[in-house]
Amino acid sequence: MTQSEAVICHKITKEFGAADNRNLVLRGVDLKVHYGELTLLVGPSGCGKTTLISVIAGLLNATGGELEVLGRDMSRLPKGDAVVFRRRNLGFVFQQYNLLPALTAAENAAVPLLAGGMRRNHAVERAGELLASLGLEQRRHARPAQLSGGQQQRVALARALIHSPRLIVCDEPTSALDHETGHAVMELLKRMAVREDRAVIVVTHDARVFEFADRIAYMEDGVITRVEVTKKSIAAVS
Repeated sequence: MTQSEAVICHKITKEFGAADNRNLVLRGVDLKVHYGELTLLVGPSGCGKTTLISVIAGLLNATGGELEVLGRDMSRLPKGDAVVFRRRNLGFVFQQYNLLPALTAAENAAVPLLAGGMRRNHAVERAGELLASLGLEQRRHARPAQLSGGQQQRVALARALIHSPRLIVCDEPTSALDHETGHAVMELLKRMAVREDRAVIVVTHDARVFEFADRIAYMEDGVITRVEVTKKSIAAVS
């Protein structure tokens, strides 16, 4: 039987600092993210949402607990292998975009393909096609300083999707977008997610996008308090 979970968190903890300055942000998180689904992670500011997705994406190491991503035990993966694994399999949309200022929008979106060894002209061409699907065809040659916040956010989304990752992790992807553009972004994410071998996690405060969720995981004070199944997904019927 094929495993249905893309991510399994078991009693994940994460603390920062030491001794009197110790701050326990994740307090034993249990969460399963299923293939073929878009999972929303919601909760008040400061409850640990961004820390949790950073641990899942390998940007931070957990202090304790067990983490399995796409069938791999991340605690047992050598550092070099972990870097290659993330580059091939994960796409991350940062809340602050993290675009390279010297590159054009298309070049920024093409970075994962270039890192994977694709020829520059082919990578930038593919990035331009993806940017066009996000309404940025006329801005592909613009640099980040020439783009609005919403446009930068869509470039960051294109960069996360360009290499067809099996796990896409997004931190507030619609926060700087108007309703129509935010809807388009979520529809694109949904299309990427609803496949048997892929999954999407979205951290959000935007209630407008709740309709796109297959599951909503509610978080408070460093733990998942409940998970609501909202739709019949591929994972539920396969």
